[in-house]
Amino acid sequence: MTKETKVKLVPLKEDDREQFVKDNQWAFKYGATEEFGKRDDHFEEDGEIISRRTIEQSIDQGEAYRIICDGIKVGGVIIRTNKEKGDLDILFVDPNAHSKGIGYAAWCEVEKLHPEVKVWETMTPYFETRNIHFYVNRCGFHIVEYFNSHHPDHSDPDRSEETDGGSLDGMFRFEKHMDSI
Repeated sequence: MTKETKVKLVPLKEDDREQFVKDNQWAFKYGATEEFGKRDDHFEEDGEIISRRTIEQSIDQGEAYRIICDGIKVGGVIIRTNKEKGDLDILFVDPNAHSKGIGYAAWCEVEKLHPEVKVWETMTPYFETRNIHFYVNRCGFHIVEYFNSHHPDHSDPDRSEETDGGSLDGMFRFEKHMDSI
């Protein structure tokens, strides 16, 4: 019998913002390094998989939380909601805390925070197989679209450029319909 992981989502404090950005970048870089090794060329800026600008825009436009487990900061999550629609912008767990159920426990807390949301959406790069497994097999999301050079995401000019020969070769878009669970 496995013990259920307990986490708390604590609103991000301004004096933790810089460390939150760095922790997020480290977690994303770790995932890419695991997949591609040191020769990774999937960086947004200055050797980072996810840019400071992307993270800070998400923080500024959404709700940012620290994931706390046993009193320790082990990750973060940024979401946006608009009535019945929710966007999971960023979810990261410190690589030293992987495979302990923390990400799933954090996602369950997000769902509890916003029971009004009927459809959640998120995206992840094609190479993040760990994320794809997590969203589909653990959290119940479904892949609904694959953005790439043949099918760019025109709703996001930055991402459209990325998939048209830029830094990312493709992104999966996921949805989770809460009324179907």
